[in-house]
Amino acid sequence: IAETIIAYARKHNITKIVVGRPIHPRWFDLVRGSLVNELIYQSGDIDIHVVTSNQPEHIPVEEIPLRFHSRLSAYLSSIVLTVLATVIGHFFGRAISPTNLVMLYLLTVVVVAVFFGRGPSMLASLLGVLAFDFFFVPPFYTFAVNDTEYVLTFIGLFIVGVVVSALTVSAREQAQAAQRREADTALLYSLSRELTATDSLEAILKAVQDHLEADFGRDIVFYIFQAGSMRAVTAPDALYLQPGDLEMGLANWVFQHAEPAGAGTHTQPSAEPYFIPLKTSKQTVGVLSLKPHDLNRFLDPDKNRILEAIANQAAQAVDRVLLAEQSRQMKLLQATEKLQNALLNSISHDLRTPLVSITGALTSLESQSDNLTENARRSLVETAREEAERLNRLVGNLLDMTRLESGALNVKRELADMQDLLGASIGQMESRLTGRKLQVDVPENIPLVAIDFVLIVHVLNNLLDNALKYSPENSPLTISARHLQDEVQICVQDEGIGIPPDELERVFDKFYRVQRSSQVAGTGLGLAICRGIVEAHGGRIWAENNSGGGTAICFSLPL
Repeated sequence: IAETIIAYARKHNITKIVVGRPIHPRWFDLVRGSLVNELIYQSGDIDIHVVTSNQPEHIPVEEIPLRFHSRLSAYLSSIVLTVLATVIGHFFGRAISPTNLVMLYLLTVVVVAVFFGRGPSMLASLLGVLAFDFFFVPPFYTFAVNDTEYVLTFIGLFIVGVVVSALTVSAREQAQAAQRREADTALLYSLSRELTATDSLEAILKAVQDHLEADFGRDIVFYIFQAGSMRAVTAPDALYLQPGDLEMGLANWVFQHAEPAGAGTHTQPSAEPYFIPLKTSKQTVGVLSLKPHDLNRFLDPDKNRILEAIANQAAQAVDRVLLAEQSRQMKLLQATEKLQNALLNSISHDLRTPLVSITGALTSLESQSDNLTENARRSLVETAREEAERLNRLVGNLLDMTRLESGALNVKRELADMQDLLGASIGQMESRLTGRKLQVDVPENIPLVAIDFVLIVHVLNNLLDNALKYSPENSPLTISARHLQDEVQICVQDEGIGIPPDELERVFDKFYRVQRSSQVAGTGLGLAICRGIVEAHGGRIWAENNSGGGTAICFSLPL
C-alpha cells in the first residue's frame, strides 16, 4: 500500500501527504505493521504529515486478527483430516520411522490450506504437532519427550506447517483474485461491446441493467439533466419505477456535487437506493441509481471499483448519445432555417407576381380610363380578377398548411355523392378550365362516401390546378372515380411532362418541387395539403406516370 501511495504521489507531482495515525501500543505496530512508518521510510523528498487522534481505531470486522475468517465446519474438517492422518500413521507407523510421519501431517496441512483457508490450516499444523508427539514419540500417549531431538522436530514441523499453510493460502487467494479479475474484465468487456452498439438512453439503461442486476442490485434508473431539469429514464419493462421527491432531490445533489449518495454513504444513508454520478473527463452527464441486494457485500471495495468502472462506461455512452442528439437537433435547426429562407423567398415571389399584375391593371384603369375601349377595360378587370383568385389560392394554401400542422383541421363527415363532388370542383375551376377538354368518368352505381365535402373539393381543386400547370395548354384532362372493395378511388390525369420515377414519393413533401419544372410558379404546398386532408379522412394518396405520358394523381377514401 505504501509503495502504491508514494508512486501515485510522484506521478502526480504531490509534495505533501497527510495521514492519520490512531494512538495504540507500540507492540500493535510490530504485530500488524505500520503504514505510517512505511510511508516515512519510502517518502524521500515528499513531506509526510501525521495526524493523531485519541479516538480508538476502527478496524473493519473482516480485518480483526482474532476473528474466525472461516466457517466452523472448516475447522471441524481440519480436525477430522488430522485425525484421519493419525489413523493412517498408526497403521504404517511400524513400517517407517516416526520422523517420516511428519510428511503425512504436512500433506494434511497442504490439503486443509487449499480447501479451507488459513485458519483451519494453522489449526492443522498445531494439531499435527500435538498428535505426532502424543501417538508416535516415546513415551507414547503422553506429551512428555525423552529425546530432546524431537523438540527440534516439533518446532520444525510446526514452522514448516505454518509456512506451507501461508504459501498455499496465498497461492489460493491469488488464484481466486485472478479469477475475480478475469470475471470483472469479461463483465466490463461485454458491457463495453453492448454500449458501443447502443443509440438511445433506454438501450444503454437496458445494457447496464443486464450486467448489474445479478451481482449488484435491482430497480436501476438513469437521471439525465436536460433542458434545465432532471428527468428519470427507466427500462421499458420497469415502468412501475416512478422516482419520488426524495429520489429526485438526491439525484440533483449527486449531479451537482459529483459524489455518491444514498444507501451506505454519508449523504442520506437511510435512503434505499444508492446513487452514483455518471462522470466523463469533462463533466457529469447524469446519475445512476440502484437498490443493492446486500448492502454489506455491495460496499466491498472490489465491488465498488467494478461499479465505478461500469458507471464510467455508462457515462461515456450517455455522453455519446447526448452529443448525437445535439448534433441531430443542430442539423434539424439548420434544415429548418434553410427551409424558412426558401419559403420566404418563394412566398415573397409568388405574392409579388399577382400583386404586380393587379396593381398594373388597376393603375391602367385609373389613369387611362377615358382612352381605353370597352374590351380593353374588360380585359384588365379580368386580369385583376384572375390574379386575385390566384393570390387567394396561395394564401388559402398557406392557411390550410398551418391548420394541418397545428392539428386544427376539423373533418366534418357527411355522406356525399361522387357526381356532386366532382361537379362542385369543376364548377369552381370553370374559368381555369376554359379551352381544355375535360373527360369525366364516374360510374352511376358508385356508393356514397362519408367525407368533409368542402375539404375534398379543395383536394380536387389543387389536383386540377396542378394538372393545368404541368401540362400543355391544349392537352386534355381526365377525372375518374371507381369503387374498389371497401374504398373509392379518384384520379386526376394529364398528358404533361410527367414526374421522374425517383421523385414520385417526394412530390408530396412540403415545398418540394420537381427540379425540371422550376419555371412553373408555385410554392410546393398543393400536394402536401392534399396528402394531409386525405390522410385526415383515413385515406391515402399517390402519384404514378401514365404509360402514354403524363401523370396521374390518385387518392382513396374509405367507405
